Amino acid sequence: MTPPDDTAAPSWDERLRGYREQLACGFPQVGEVFEDCMREALAVLSAEGVAGYLDTARFLGGMGRGVEPLLAFLEEWPPIAKLVGEAALPAVTASMHALWKSPNAKAITPFLQSLAAVARRLPSRQQLQRYLDLTQEFTARTTGSIHGIHQTFASPGLPDFLAQAPTLLNQLSISGLRNWVDYGIRNYPNHPERQRDYFSLKSADSRAVLQRERRGTLLVDKERLLDLYLRGLWGDSTQLVPYPADPDEPQQRPLPYYDASGIRLPDVLDDAHGVSGIDRYRATLAHIAGHRRWSTPMFADNCSPMQRLAIEVFEDSRIETLVMRAYPGMRRIFLALHPTPRAGACDPETTSCLRHRLSMFSRALLDAEHGYQEAELLKFVRHFHETMAQGESGSEAIAELALAYIARTRRQSDQLANIHFADSEVGYRDDNRHLWRFHELSDDEEMFDEQRPTTAAADVDRLPPRHYPEWDYQSQSYRPDWVSLYESLHPAGEASKIDRLLEKHAVLARRLKRLLDILKPQDKVRIRYQEEGSELDLDVALRSLIDFKGGASPDPRINMSHRTDGRNLAVMVLLDLSQSLADKVKVGASGGEQSILELSQEAVSLLAWSIEQLGDPFAIAGFHSDSRHDVRYLHLKGYSERWGDVVKARLAAMQAGYSTRMGAAMRHAAHYLAAQKADKKLLLLLTDGQPADVDVHDERLLIEDARKSVEELDQQGIFSYCINLDRKADDYVGDIFGRRYTVIDNIERLPERLPELFMALTR
Repeated sequence: MTPPDDTAAPSWDERLRGYREQLACGFPQVGEVFEDCMREALAVLSAEGVAGYLDTARFLGGMGRGVEPLLAFLEEWPPIAKLVGEAALPAVTASMHALWKSPNAKAITPFLQSLAAVARRLPSRQQLQRYLDLTQEFTARTTGSIHGIHQTFASPGLPDFLAQAPTLLNQLSISGLRNWVDYGIRNYPNHPERQRDYFSLKSADSRAVLQRERRGTLLVDKERLLDLYLRGLWGDSTQLVPYPADPDEPQQRPLPYYDASGIRLPDVLDDAHGVSGIDRYRATLAHIAGHRRWSTPMFADNCSPMQRLAIEVFEDSRIETLVMRAYPGMRRIFLALHPTPRAGACDPETTSCLRHRLSMFSRALLDAEHGYQEAELLKFVRHFHETMAQGESGSEAIAELALAYIARTRRQSDQLANIHFADSEVGYRDDNRHLWRFHELSDDEEMFDEQRPTTAAADVDRLPPRHYPEWDYQSQSYRPDWVSLYESLHPAGEASKIDRLLEKHAVLARRLKRLLDILKPQDKVRIRYQEEGSELDLDVALRSLIDFKGGASPDPRINMSHRTDGRNLAVMVLLDLSQSLADKVKVGASGGEQSILELSQEAVSLLAWSIEQLGDPFAIAGFHSDSRHDVRYLHLKGYSERWGDVVKARLAAMQAGYSTRMGAAMRHAAHYLAAQKADKKLLLLLTDGQPADVDVHDERLLIEDARKSVEELDQQGIFSYCINLDRKADDYVGDIFGRRYTVIDNIERLPERLPELFMALTR
């Protein structure tokens, strides 16, 4: 009998028991996954790596945080090690130890659960180390003490940040992620709820900073241009509403659509297939604008899901045909972005090929050189073009053609759950929710709007928004794209009202006229006593000749030259049109009342008349606000317009309303003033109160933002000056404008004081 071989290798079961003993963990849930985890670990780790794997798992199982961290590590580490190498384990373990020793032990679970996805985005040990360093820095900066004692509290935003890290790294580089994190920590160090909202991507500034750091073409940067494109080429106007889109997860990416609130577009688009991000946005808007112009909603109740899919594809193709008739250049973009399904790529025996067939049909309609040979496809392509050529191109006619195509090409396998999706998604097309109506209300209708979105008449004439930053004095940083400013031409009233106001101040106008004649620039001024000049100065020349003949040294400066005496000044008059302008004040000896708005109309009219007499280029604009989302900037006079009835009519229609977000209005006024070709540029602000708005509760916030905007204007070479009608203005106006302000306590003298102040400033 052969004795037993004590050196024989242990069996798998024996090895597994040994590994389990090394783990020293009694959680029953571990037994369900341990064998699979060990098989995967042994396939990618060395013997030393396996030992480290089990040591770290033993630590996690014994630290008192339950089974979740242990399970996450057992399942996630082998694929992570395969990506970045098992040598990264000590750094990962050190990060977990640091969390465990701090008040942030609860964050270990989201850290481990997201680590594999993070490693896929940072597939090198060096990149992963930068992420681990950022995590430790985040922990150190947001874990704080309570009232200066030794007790500490956990970081409010760390768990949310760790959970969002894969999503963030799908859109940001590691440097961009660091910038995004830094903004949140700096702005919300003492606001736990706001910090959680920021790092969970729920707050507006969180998404704004994320967009600013993202790659690709941002909708927020091109919104104004795209809105003008929609208006100019399609005569259409509605709100463009961004939604978050993950460019690296196309299967989870929603399609554009439109509803009563506006057109929904991805917040960022990369260049693709030789088409720029901005042209991809244009393709989507052209497609949606075509639907809004030419599509007719149909009842969906009598159509199966397959029939509805076919009708949508045929209708999309009809719309694109009409779009390309109007703008032939769109064909190049549509062709580049439309997928090219390969004939025979779908197996009809095992897979539903309906989407594949419809994608081939859609491609064949766009591309005359499609190369497809399938008889039914070619026949219906021909029928489609004939229908469009005959003018029978309404939605109902195309729907009938789509149903006929489904009936002719239907296969039993179309019912299969396994659907061929490859090369079937046309990313620039919307989801066609607008195309369907329902006889009976159901869950399917919850997201559909039967009525085409309408735009309020008041909003049609205003331009797409410009987004401006706002200064946060607490964090000493800008909030990017924080304010949405909408500009429009001020409505017109009766110009004769302004003429009557000027007649009322006829005596003052005559006095101002005399002052203006003194200030009015002369065409040329002589410069005498020049050794070289354009002509001889006879008086000096004769005196020099007498001196020469008398034996004295003659003065050689016997010539003179000329220079043009021009003011070379551009002016922007910015009016605060907030609700407080409707307040009444007593005027005259009789004690009668007049609104501040009416006095402002008189003063600005006299000022405009005065500036016109001097010949300085000037513009007039008004502003008010209804939260940071709606700052309204109203053009009363442009630089290219003359002072006349058109401008007077707008001034006559001035009305008071809403609040005073001063900083954004000054930045926008500077946008126009900076473009003027003048040596000196003056922004003259007329207001009756301090900056304020309905969504701001810290009164210093908008004061500090206005002060920052004045600094920005100074850097652009624009001199700003404030005329304030608030008797309490000394408490705050100096903080904004320094010494460049005047407070007019006696408001009834405003029509007299405003032109005089202007002349004093520009003398």
